[in-house]
Amino acid sequence: MTVPAGEQDDAELARRAASGDEPAFSQLMRRHKGALFAFARRHVGDPEAARDIVQESFVSAWKALDRYDPARPFPTWLRAIALNKCRDRGRRLLVRRLVLGERSIDAPGSPDYADGGLDPEAQAERAQRLARLEAAIARLPARLKEPLILTYLEDYSQQAAANLLGVSVKTVETRVYRARKRLAEWLGDVSRGG
Repeated sequence: MTVPAGEQDDAELARRAASGDEPAFSQLMRRHKGALFAFARRHVGDPEAARDIVQESFVSAWKALDRYDPARPFPTWLRAIALNKCRDRGRRLLVRRLVLGERSIDAPGSPDYADGGLDPEAQAERAQRLARLEAAIARLPARLKEPLILTYLEDYSQQAAANLLGVSVKTVETRVYRARKRLAEWLGDVSRGG
């Protein structure tokens, strides 16, 4: 992210925030909350859950600012925190499902993908396709979902995704391939009525 002239970079804001400067941390939050929300929503498929994850991530970031390495990009550090929050949520939902026997928890909400250039029927069809894609991504196991989101939706290189996930580049490549294959199968079944 390029910092406009006259504004402080993330590392300087983080340094100030770690010293107790709340306005500096507020500026970091404003700067990164939109991208962090998009990341979390892609991971969990639910806007309300994504908002909670963003809030939890910023709380954790505030508490851990003294451990932030300014040599590392701040957005990557934030995404690592958010990724852990997404994983924690997934584990909680799995336990809840196992204990309570629930089949569908936190089903993704209806996306808001209005495009003024399309007629209402085309808008509805596009929204349905996007909702199916989001739901399918949310169904993927974390080991497939995480590298897919990072490389295809967050524009991370395979190396950067591998570093963030703590796996090899080849593992990222393989998992993305498997995720795309599984999505194609699921979405193909949906389009055929399966």
